[in-house]
Amino acid sequence: MGTTMDYTSPSVQFFYDVTKSNSFKKNSENYINVLGVGQLNTLDNISLLDIFLSKDNIIEPHYHQNAAELVYCISGSAVISLLNPFTKVIHNYRVTPGQVVNIPQGWWHYEIATVDDTHLLAIFNAPTPEVILGSDILALTPANIMAHSYCLDENQWKKVVSPIKPNTFIGPPLDCVRNRNNRQINPGYLSQYHYPYPNYYCYPVRR
Repeated sequence: MGTTMDYTSPSVQFFYDVTKSNSFKKNSENYINVLGVGQLNTLDNISLLDIFLSKDNIIEPHYHQNAAELVYCISGSAVISLLNPFTKVIHNYRVTPGQVVNIPQGWWHYEIATVDDTHLLAIFNAPTPEVILGSDILALTPANIMAHSYCLDENQWKKVVSPIKPNTFIGPPLDCVRNRNNRQINPGYLSQYHYPYPNYYCYPVRR
């Protein structure tokens, strides 16, 4: 044990109800609960996110700068995608109950639910999971910097990213106005998935 917890202290905690620590809620079917040392002070370099998703909802592209992540599928089904920074290849894994995907620390990744009532458990080797979100990178990086870096038209870039809100977490946003009939994941994209078998941000607690 690496913790310096005084186990004789009256403040020591061994039990916590994760349903009481909501980190993000899009609606009643899409939300994230968090458990870290801030909720349960005897945790020793471990934390988790309890993730609930309905079909076609996505945990937006992001990476965890302080921890690796093990994603376990409890119910439903999801495609978990990660970018290997060494090979420059995106790997896509469809998971069903009992299957896991391991995401090394700092790797870009995202998760898409392919059915309703999908329940994922993300486990981290850190006291509290930290995250840098794609929405934050896109919304907060100055447009002139993006335009200069990638030879873009600055005004066009501003127009493209203007709907993006920081801290999206679960997309698409509720106010997304594109044609809902075209929101299904492209089957051609899904066919490329690999099937192995037949800005600093801490996850907050909403109070």
